Amino acid sequence: MFPEDIEQIAARVLNLARAAGVTLATVESCTGGLVAGSLTAIAGSSDVLDRGFVTYSNDAKTALVGVPPALISEHGAVSEWVARAMAEGGVKAARVGAAVAITGIAGPGGGSDAKPVGLVHFAVAGAGRPTAHREMRFGDLGREGVRLAAVKTALEMLEQELS
Repeated sequence: MFPEDIEQIAARVLNLARAAGVTLATVESCTGGLVAGSLTAIAGSSDVLDRGFVTYSNDAKTALVGVPPALISEHGAVSEWVARAMAEGGVKAARVGAAVAITGIAGPGGGSDAKPVGLVHFAVAGAGRPTAHREMRFGDLGREGVRLAAVKTALEMLEQELS
């Protein structure tokens, strides 16, 4: 279902989490659950992946993982601050060792000069480290291209944080 490179990274993430005794959660907006899907594509993932939150709307970000509405109003849903709050809220809501969060603009519409299509913010919280953030500007790769690039980046961040 997923490209081979994504499946390989997902398998490595699961093995690293297993070795560290860390359970995982995903908090996804523009990827709509694809990161959780890539992890569950690997047999045996249920001992590591606890849950995935699809927080596509601003209300879902607030209701499911506690992102303050004022933070969304001030910085916008696609921002470093909201990505960090999503990841940290995912750790707290799921009571897991680590969570990855993704919020971005997959397109084809919805972009602006300040926040173009292909802009994605990522955060990883937990695992005994400060919350990590990464901003990527993939460009207009098409909706599927942006989403798959975001899945790969999210998994790479998890891999890095668990190593």
